[in-house]
Amino acid sequence: MTKTTFDLVVVGGGPGGYVAAIRAAQLGMSVALVERAELGGICLNWGCIPTKALLHSATVLRACREAAHYGVAGAGDARPDLTAMVARSRKVAGRLGQGVAHLMKKNGVTVFAASAKLAGAGRLALDNGGTLSAKHIILATGARARELPALPVGERIWAYRQALVPAEIPKSLLVVGAGAIGAEFASFYRAVGAEVTLIDMTAEILPQEDAEVSALARKAFEKQGIRVLTQCAVTASSLTATGVKVALDQQGKRSELEVDRVIVAAGIVGNVENLGLEQTRVKVEKTHIVTDGMCRTGEPGVYAIGDVAGAPWLAHKASHEAVLCVEAIAGKPVHPIDPLCIPACTYSYPQVASIGMSEARAREHAAKTGGDIRVGKFTFAGNGKAIAMGEDQGLVKTVFDAKSGELLGAHIIHPEASELITGYGVAASLEATEEDLMHTVFAHPTLSETLHESVLSAFGRALHA
Repeated sequence: MTKTTFDLVVVGGGPGGYVAAIRAAQLGMSVALVERAELGGICLNWGCIPTKALLHSATVLRACREAAHYGVAGAGDARPDLTAMVARSRKVAGRLGQGVAHLMKKNGVTVFAASAKLAGAGRLALDNGGTLSAKHIILATGARARELPALPVGERIWAYRQALVPAEIPKSLLVVGAGAIGAEFASFYRAVGAEVTLIDMTAEILPQEDAEVSALARKAFEKQGIRVLTQCAVTASSLTATGVKVALDQQGKRSELEVDRVIVAAGIVGNVENLGLEQTRVKVEKTHIVTDGMCRTGEPGVYAIGDVAGAPWLAHKASHEAVLCVEAIAGKPVHPIDPLCIPACTYSYPQVASIGMSEARAREHAAKTGGDIRVGKFTFAGNGKAIAMGEDQGLVKTVFDAKSGELLGAHIIHPEASELITGYGVAASLEATEEDLMHTVFAHPTLSETLHESVLSAFGRALHA
C-alpha cells in the first residue's frame, strides 16, 4: 500500500522542488514529491538546459566557421544540421530528467505523478483521487510564459517550447522581448542563419542589466546582423500565406513587419492557479506567492519557493531557497538570501552576467545615504588569455562603496561571463572588501585576471589598462 502521510510534501519537481525533497530526505524527513509533468520542471526540460545545449551547438558552428583564423583549415564550410541539434538538445534534457528520477529513488523520496491542491490544514488532494497529509507543504510550482493578446501562440507564433523544437530554420524571425530568454533565442537563431529582429518595450535590451553593459550587448548583437528595435511593441498580428504580419508601434511611429515566425519572450507569470489557495491565508501579488525570508506564506505549514514566489526568476535562486526553506523547517540556523548576492546570467553571444547593483542604482543609493561610489572597468582587450582565445571583446565593471570598500555590484559581458561571475558571487557572500580582492592572487594567464584588474581600476591601480 502506498504511503500517504509524510513529514513534508513538495508540489513541483523543478530545480526548487526536487532539491527541497533531496535536502529534506538528507535531514531524515519522510518526503513526497508531486509532479504533474516531467521531473526537473521547465528549467531542465524546456528552459535552462535545452536552450544551453542549442546555444552550445551554435558556439561550435561559430568556431568552425572561424577556424581559419586559428590556423585550422577545412572547417569553414560548416553548416547547421537543425534536426541533429534539436535531437541532441532533447537527449541532454532527457538524460538529466532520468538523473533526477534516480536521485529521488536514491534518497527515498516518494514521487506522485499528479497535480495537487491544498485541501485543508496539512492536506493535499491529488487529481487522481488520492489524498496526502503532511505537517509541512512546499509549493514549488514554477511559472509559465506570459501570453500577449496581440500574439496568440500557435503554429507560427511560438513560446519557448515551440522555439526549442523547430522543424526548420525560419528565414526571418521576430523575437518579442529582449530579456534573457529573448536574447538567447535571438543569438541561436541568428547563428544558424535566420534574419532576426529583436524588439523590447524598454529603452534598451537586457533592461535588468547595467546600462553600459546593455548598450555593449546591443552593439554586439547588431554587429552579428540582429536588428534591434527598442521602445517598440506589437499591437496586432495576422497570419499570412506563409508567415506572420505584425503591427509595430515604436514611440508612436507605426509600421508593419512580415516574418516567417515569431517568438514571444515577454516575461513569465506564476503558476498559482488550481492550488486551492483561495481558502487559505496565502497571499498572491501579481501572480506570485508572497513569502517572508524563510519562504513561509501566510498559511501555517505552507511554504513557497522558486519562480512561483517571485523574482528573480532563476533556477539557482530556487535551489538555494529550497535548501534554506527545508533547513529552517528542520530547525537549523539559516539566513535569508541577500538578493544582491544572486548572480544573473544571459547565455547569448556574448554572454552577460551580473551581481548586485548597477552603477545607476548604486549612485542613487549613495545619494540617499550621503555616500559615494567607485567604479572600475577593464576590457578583455588587455587580457592575454582573451587575446589568445580570439575573444578579446567585452568588459568587466565593478562598483564599490567608496568609504567601506564594499562590493556593491559587478557586471561582465564576454562569451565566458557566466563562468566568471561566480568569483564576484563568492566575494559578495563573504563580504569581501576591495582590499581583500586586490590582495587575492589570480592565476596567469586566465580570463579571471580581468576581475582583479577591474577592482584595481576602481581604486586607480589598474596594471594593464
